[in-house]
Amino acid sequence: MNCEELRDHYELYAMGVAGEREKSEIREHLNRGCEVCMAEMKRARTIAALLSGTAPPMAPSPKLRRRILASVGFEQKRFGWAPFLAAATVLSLVAAFYFSGREREFADIAARLRDQLGRQTIELTRLNEAFAIVNGPDTTMTSFGAGQPAPPKGRVFVNPSQGVLLIASNLPPAPAGKKYEMWVIPKGGKPVPAGLFQSERDGSAMHIQHGPVDVSATAAVAVTMEDEAGALQPTPPILFVASLQ
Repeated sequence: MNCEELRDHYELYAMGVAGEREKSEIREHLNRGCEVCMAEMKRARTIAALLSGTAPPMAPSPKLRRRILASVGFEQKRFGWAPFLAAATVLSLVAAFYFSGREREFADIAARLRDQLGRQTIELTRLNEAFAIVNGPDTTMTSFGAGQPAPPKGRVFVNPSQGVLLIASNLPPAPAGKKYEMWVIPKGGKPVPAGLFQSERDGSAMHIQHGPVDVSATAAVAVTMEDEAGALQPTPPILFVASLQ
């Protein structure tokens, strides 16, 4: 799907209710640094934040009791006070119980939206950092995995001042107790740990290792499967290597 076909789905994605196909398409666009999708997602997340913060409290209007009484056939003018007060008390209790339940429900929804917004804010920050590396004037890019049947594949972006960005696909979720670990391999030197990460359910992954990189002295970037605490040296087999030279 192109950006125009995704136009009506950015807000749904930002609120976590987009369809699986549209969610996968938008994530793919974001992973490859699509400027249109990044801008639209920033706008959609701003809208989602406003919606979660401005929802009015659910409280019954002053006319609610009269409307409920009228809907069941009660009229004040032909009844004595006792039946009227009894009915009003019962209906008031019912209304109070109903709206207290609705308030709890909306409070739960608001809490979930705030939690989603927090995660999305973190993700948006990562996307902005990735976008800065991809578009850096000194950034170099190399691909890996092309031409093989079904390997991990993707691209590695290296910026001398900002760090290394890995964007990959075809990475199954790591088993329990395991994570992927990236390594920066210098020429003639030992591999240097460059952070742990996990893939998404669709096999995609994006990982950023911040900090300066001596590109001229770096031979490659590699990924292995390690214990979730990480390792000081790569554990064979090496899943893939992206040569920078």
